[in-house]
Amino acid sequence: MSKKNSSNQYYAQGNNTKAPFTFKIHRGEGMALLAMNWKTGMPPKDFVGFAIDYKEPGGEKFYSLKNRIAFPDKTGRVNKITLSTMQSPIQKFRWTHFPRNAEMDGDFEYRVVPVFMNDKDELSYGENQSATIELRRETYPGKLNVTFTRGFVMSQAFVDRYEAKGKLTTLIPKESKAGPTFKPTHPSKDEALPWMGFEARSAIFELLDEAFNDKSSKVYVVAYDLSQKEILDKLKRLGKRLKIIIDDSKDHKKEGSGENQAEKILIKSAGKSNVMRQHVSSLQHNKIIVVDGKKCKKAICGSTNYSWRGLYVQNNNAIILSGAKAIKPFLDAFNDYWLKGFPGKGFGQTKSAKWQNLGFSDIDAKVSFSPHGDGNFILQKIADDVKKAKSSVLFSLAFLSQTNGPVSKAVLSAVKNSKLFTYGISDRKAGGIFVALPDRGNLQPVFSSNLVDAPEPFKSEPSALSGAFGNRMHHKFIIIDFDTPDARLYMGSYNFSDPADTKNGENLLLIKDKRIVTSYMIEALRIFDHYHFRVGQASKKSKKNQLTLQKPPKGKSKPWFDEDYKVSIKMKDRKIFS
Repeated sequence: MSKKNSSNQYYAQGNNTKAPFTFKIHRGEGMALLAMNWKTGMPPKDFVGFAIDYKEPGGEKFYSLKNRIAFPDKTGRVNKITLSTMQSPIQKFRWTHFPRNAEMDGDFEYRVVPVFMNDKDELSYGENQSATIELRRETYPGKLNVTFTRGFVMSQAFVDRYEAKGKLTTLIPKESKAGPTFKPTHPSKDEALPWMGFEARSAIFELLDEAFNDKSSKVYVVAYDLSQKEILDKLKRLGKRLKIIIDDSKDHKKEGSGENQAEKILIKSAGKSNVMRQHVSSLQHNKIIVVDGKKCKKAICGSTNYSWRGLYVQNNNAIILSGAKAIKPFLDAFNDYWLKGFPGKGFGQTKSAKWQNLGFSDIDAKVSFSPHGDGNFILQKIADDVKKAKSSVLFSLAFLSQTNGPVSKAVLSAVKNSKLFTYGISDRKAGGIFVALPDRGNLQPVFSSNLVDAPEPFKSEPSALSGAFGNRMHHKFIIIDFDTPDARLYMGSYNFSDPADTKNGENLLLIKDKRIVTSYMIEALRIFDHYHFRVGQASKKSKKNQLTLQKPPKGKSKPWFDEDYKVSIKMKDRKIFS
């Protein structure tokens, strides 16, 4: 039995009073966060984790989630076959799950069972909790859709599916200049690329197809990176219905760059008068597509660049907005960039550089475009908002380690604030990623060399954190007080730096909506967990050469959940999501 929040549909709860634990599902984008907590005190020492299964909408069968890590036998050996969580329970109080058919209409049912082990290593099972939730394709159908790339090239999931069948370089090119002509040769390319690009890829491709099919539509694009062949092909076929601004800063203006190639391709199809190169005062850093037609009125914004790296390597996000009112600020911004997006032309004083409501009756969302001018600066105001956090700050911020402005200081201060629940990650300038470890009050660096050293049963993963494939983590979002009625989200192409505020072409959205904030909260958690695990493995000095599930403690040993009840950040984690 379950209880579903039908009015907001962003979470559901189990209500079995006989079960010794609570259970809550949070709705994500193509994923669900499952959170559990023991109702009274600590679990008994023979508790060894949770078994989880789920049923698809309209289905009759439950599918068990699997766990790569297993219990050792009496000799210390471990079954190398990935087992059901009924045999290899999950020893965590929360888990992010990607259903194989997450876009199905209707309710998904999740069922969670506590698992116990006696002194003979025999497993037994307690009272379960279950709950149902609608995941569906769109966040707000017909209005607003949050999408993410998977960003899991460096993951066991990628290794299992595709690594053994072909090298990463047969899926994506090493250099962006090869992008406009690169053709994947990987034998599983037709399956691997949609998996890697996830919903963001499909949403971008589908919008460009909609634009092509609506012959009345005009398409307006502002692109920083533009070197992905499939996107270029879709833009090319729009002909003179396309009007585009392409960045020409730094590497983008070098001979042979992907952006120079894109310019030549699109001048042939759209005409020279419809293609502009521009870098504002530093970078034209937007990633915007606007379609204005009789049938299709949509806009895309966010952090996802139109490149192989942006779609298939990096963690990125894109929001799709629908309706005449929602796209108007984007159309106006495009026109303002076209006319005033050069130094001294006054973009910072246009209406586009101020906050504008997106016009939804049931979604509190507004947008602003950079560069801002006198009276329109917002960087310090965002920092002040972060400082107002009462409960939590979650973030996923590219280039945090390279910016020293007020937002960076406010975020790092939040990490050190023991009264706040804070998780987050950032890229590292010299290669690798920073993971925020609030229990230590700092940002812990983790490098690509650390990430392939996890013991068995984990396999070596392709190193895509540095070098040819560039930055790995590319999100730019901050979530404040996600678990309160004042939950709010800042997201876009905006890097929360002074150049983003005053020199670059950028988009930034401020959204105060629990369903949308929850989607980003889960995204922040799943990336944090992915790399936090690797920090833990890299920092352990144990001589063990394999990971195993922990059996009930004997003597002075401690149960697997000991830290969840003694370390302050883990105690907060256990409670705040369940």
